[in-house]
Amino acid sequence: MALVELSVVKRYHAVMEVLAGMSVTEVAEHYGVHRNSVHEWMRRYEKGGLAALADRSHRPEHHPWQIAAEIEAVICELRRAHPRWGPRRLQHELGRRAVEPLPSLSSIYRVLARNHLVSARPRKRKRADYRRWERAAPMELWQLDLKGGVMLEGGRDVKLVTGIDDHSRFCIIARLLERATGRQVCAAFATALERFGAPDEVLTDNGKQFTGRFGKPRAGEALFERICRDNGITVRHTAIRSPTTTGKVERFHQSLQVELLDERCPFADFDEAQGAIDSWVADYNHSRPHQALDMATPAARFRAVPQAEREALPLRLPTTLVNTPAHEPDLESAVAVAASTTTPEHAGLPNADAIEVDRVVPASGNLKIRPQQFWLGTQLAGRTITLWIDTKTVHVSLDGRRLKTLPSRLSERDLERLRRAGARAAGPPPALPSSRRLAPGDALEVERVVNACGLVGLGGKRFGVGSPLAGRRVTLRLEGELLHVVSDGVLVRTLASPLDSDDLPRLWGARVAGPPPPPATEPPRVRRRVSSRGAISVAAQRVQVGIVHAHRVVTVELHDDVFRVVDDNGEVLMVAPRTSKKEVIQLKAHGRDIRGGG
Repeated sequence: MALVELSVVKRYHAVMEVLAGMSVTEVAEHYGVHRNSVHEWMRRYEKGGLAALADRSHRPEHHPWQIAAEIEAVICELRRAHPRWGPRRLQHELGRRAVEPLPSLSSIYRVLARNHLVSARPRKRKRADYRRWERAAPMELWQLDLKGGVMLEGGRDVKLVTGIDDHSRFCIIARLLERATGRQVCAAFATALERFGAPDEVLTDNGKQFTGRFGKPRAGEALFERICRDNGITVRHTAIRSPTTTGKVERFHQSLQVELLDERCPFADFDEAQGAIDSWVADYNHSRPHQALDMATPAARFRAVPQAEREALPLRLPTTLVNTPAHEPDLESAVAVAASTTTPEHAGLPNADAIEVDRVVPASGNLKIRPQQFWLGTQLAGRTITLWIDTKTVHVSLDGRRLKTLPSRLSERDLERLRRAGARAAGPPPALPSSRRLAPGDALEVERVVNACGLVGLGGKRFGVGSPLAGRRVTLRLEGELLHVVSDGVLVRTLASPLDSDDLPRLWGARVAGPPPPPATEPPRVRRRVSSRGAISVAAQRVQVGIVHAHRVVTVELHDDVFRVVDDNGEVLMVAPRTSKKEVIQLKAHGRDIRGGG
């Protein structure tokens, strides 16, 4: 403060000396400043007096390049809606919205930092440290690789074979495999060759599906290498433990994992997983701008081999792979194929060859009919389901609601044996859930599988629905600000909805909600083993049952205000006030009942 006051006094004395008759040059020399500073002090004193001589900021009141508040708000909204979009993607989206003037990348980054929308990350290697390479034209090089992590219900992990054109980043292969064998990989590769033509080169890692040079007891030629040799395709392999060589396809895997698999897994079945991947690949190829392509789409840079060239030099494929069905990773194509293969029975008309059978789901959740097994989950154990079966398709339904649709592995002979065993002639297939377009105000339902920690994923968020539901498929009914958890058609829990109403119509698997479910008529129950001191612990609350019941296994009914302890004969042993609000995590009793108590 003293320095500021001294500065004001010095400027005041300089002004007074000029007003007393001294020249500006003499005053400037006396105080060791430029004469322009003295002129500035004079102007400020004439306008504002002594207070105007105080120190002031050099920041301009208005800057011609300052970003407008409206544009800054749009940037923040886009970032919150799409947390993975960086400055380049945000700038591209602003350009598509005709925002003028278009902010620079550094301005967008400063907006994100100013609004705390970027998080600190460890510094990566500099771009100059990488040697970037790219083929000059499409179809010169394909990068192929295998990826795991595509989870199905029941814990099954299936593999995905993928392929990327090096020049355009166009996805040419995205096929799930029942088993990651060399023959299935080659079948997917042959389908891509038939669809796009043969590239000049392919680049893969050293997996046994792609090369036989590490085969035991001696090296040989893999089927993949033979196909490439017969069609004049140069095969290149990465060095050992060098995944950055196939960096483009690895980066494709990262986008697929973050944008689809983390959100959607586990899938109900193999076909649902393939359909979801096809839809995502269609958006990736044709709609999603790619930063490495200057925000162009991969389809804009990709060109397949002309048909004339393919006819002049046809492919040479093993006879077992020639007739593999073409698989096009494109949403429109998938829809067209589904429409073209729709038969009268799939259009809702009765099929004279189809049958219907009712079966009770076993405790394992794995139901077998003739040579085919159906995984239904332990949550349906003891429930009666209906299977609509012909030689092409199996529809599994519960209480008239279709649960899943699978390819049929049953022959006409199998169907005839089922008819003799009591199967009835089938009517129309069970109807799918309503496909009416959802509006923001609609109550809707989605189905999710609860993981081992009692969590479900919804709209990119994870939240708890209760450990007792772990491993079960539940229905989440979203209505206004409430989220109802429905299990086996019964309302078991109501929570605050974690999503905004505008996000609800875009949820994966959302459908128009049916009638509100009835509440559970019976309270949840857990089992506990009474200790040697006659006590049990429920929800972190100690309940004294009585030493006479030591070492017995009892059932505890969980009410909102009390715990009712009963034995296996239904006799109430005691009722204890409930003082704990914690969630019950442990469901089963530990130890062994040595008194025949259960």
